[in-house]
Amino acid sequence: MATSELQVDLRETLGKGGARKLRAADLVPAIVYGKGDEPCPVTVAPKALQKAIATEAGWNTLITLKGDGPFDGKVVILKEMTSHPIKGYPTHVDFQTINMSEKVHVMVPVHAIGTAEGVKMGGNLQIIRKELEVHCLPSAIPSSIDIDVTELMIGNVVHIDDVTLPEGAEVPHDVNFTVITVAGHKGEEEDEGVEGEDEEGTEEDAE
Repeated sequence: MATSELQVDLRETLGKGGARKLRAADLVPAIVYGKGDEPCPVTVAPKALQKAIATEAGWNTLITLKGDGPFDGKVVILKEMTSHPIKGYPTHVDFQTINMSEKVHVMVPVHAIGTAEGVKMGGNLQIIRKELEVHCLPSAIPSSIDIDVTELMIGNVVHIDDVTLPEGAEVPHDVNFTVITVAGHKGEEEDEGVEGEDEEGTEEDAE
C-alpha cells in the first residue's frame, strides 16, 4: 500500500475564466468528491501532485489531503486527470474520497516477469490486457499484477483464471479472457500456411 500527502487549497474562482487564471499562476483546478460528500473545488500545484503519485502505485496511491477546508485529512485516489493535448501539463484533476473499510474498483497494470521460452525461440510476447480492474480494500491495492511468463511457449495463453492475484484482490469477470500470449512471427505463420498448401497439392496431383 503506497501512501502520500498532498497540500490543496479551496478554489474560489470557478468557470473557464477562473480555470485559465489558475493555470496562468501554475496551479491546477481540481475537484474532490465521493460517497456522502459534497463536491469541493480545490487547486493543487502540479509539481506537488506529481510528487504525490510518484510511488510504485502511481494513480492508486492513497493520498491524504491537507489544507484549510472540509477535505482536510480525507484519503483520496486520483480518479481522472486531463492534460494539455500538446504540452502535456495537467489541466484538471478529479480526486475521489475513499472509505478504508469499503472495497474499491481500481485499474492495476499487468507486468510480465521473466523471459518466455517462446520469445527465446523467436516468438513475440503480447500483453493483451495491459491493465486489470481489481476489486479490493484500499489497503490491499496492489501496485501491479505480476505474471511469470518464463515457461510460456509459442502459442501458449495465460487466461485470467490462470493468474494468481495478490491476497485480498479479485478481478470480477464473466468470461475467462486472455491476459498474455506468445505469438509466432507473422512471416513464419504465412510460410507454414504455404507449405501446407503445397503438401495438399502434391497429394491431389498424386491421385
